[in-house]
Amino acid sequence: MIGSIEPPGRTIDFPSQQVKNEQVPRRTMSGLGRRGASIVVRELTLSTPLIRSCHARPFSVFNRPQPKYPGHVPLTFVERGALAVGSAVGSLVDPWRADLIAACGEATATPYFIYRLRDAMLSDPTGRQILRDRPRITSETMPLTYLRSLPENSVGRTYAAWLDREGVSPDTRDNVKYIDDEECAYVMQRYRECHDFYHAVTGLPIFVEGELALKAFEFLNTLIPMTGLSLFASVRLKPAERERMLSIYLPWAVRSGLGSKELINVYWEKILEKDVDELRTELGIERPPDMREIRRMIREQKKREKERLAQATA
Repeated sequence: MIGSIEPPGRTIDFPSQQVKNEQVPRRTMSGLGRRGASIVVRELTLSTPLIRSCHARPFSVFNRPQPKYPGHVPLTFVERGALAVGSAVGSLVDPWRADLIAACGEATATPYFIYRLRDAMLSDPTGRQILRDRPRITSETMPLTYLRSLPENSVGRTYAAWLDREGVSPDTRDNVKYIDDEECAYVMQRYRECHDFYHAVTGLPIFVEGELALKAFEFLNTLIPMTGLSLFASVRLKPAERERMLSIYLPWAVRSGLGSKELINVYWEKILEKDVDELRTELGIERPPDMREIRRMIREQKKREKERLAQATA
């Protein structure tokens, strides 16, 4: 402590220098009294810089910590809440805004849910290997020319066929930026990039009805809140679509979502040549009725009814 009286031969530590009190005998110091001792201490500290306790400013809008990984955007509690509400409402109004859906997923995944998913990976040998390797799913790591050359019913061929049928690319996924923990950010990125594999394995299309069915399945498998919140978009469905959702696809999502293994632990890059039916059996996923085929049959039925009505009135 600055100014403390030490026995002869001991050293008083100062921030910038060390001052020995060997020249000030103990008897002399004790005889100076309280006033004299304070004068000596003041003289000893004149040449020492004044130390002031400096506390770091708290995290605020105007004082953000350094990003923890490329693209990271630290958020305050209020900002995270506003982002969650705003992106949820925006994605409900426009379900095709993938950026809003991604932001809602990140804002609502912390502080608990993304850690639960990370822990599920840490508790599984394959999940731990994925976290060590940190593979990315892009058009470069998943070249379509190679995937199309795989056996007919393989996972990779099924994935490529689904991408071709739906007209989408693995490069359309936004990078994670609102999750603070760097490892958890990768877990969210991995889930996001594997989403199309879930589509391919289940055969569900990308229009709203198919996305909602898959989101219900994902919610029960991953517990990510955004996937559950997405179900509010069912208000946009037509009556016939809502009826199919409630009677066919929601019961399927409950059965498969609760009964299947954690899909986040599937190392898709290593099972591209595996038979997709065998994979479904291993994962405990029941393939739902073909949504596109159901819609096609309904359209044809309506068309025949119109033609029959037109003939009757002719």
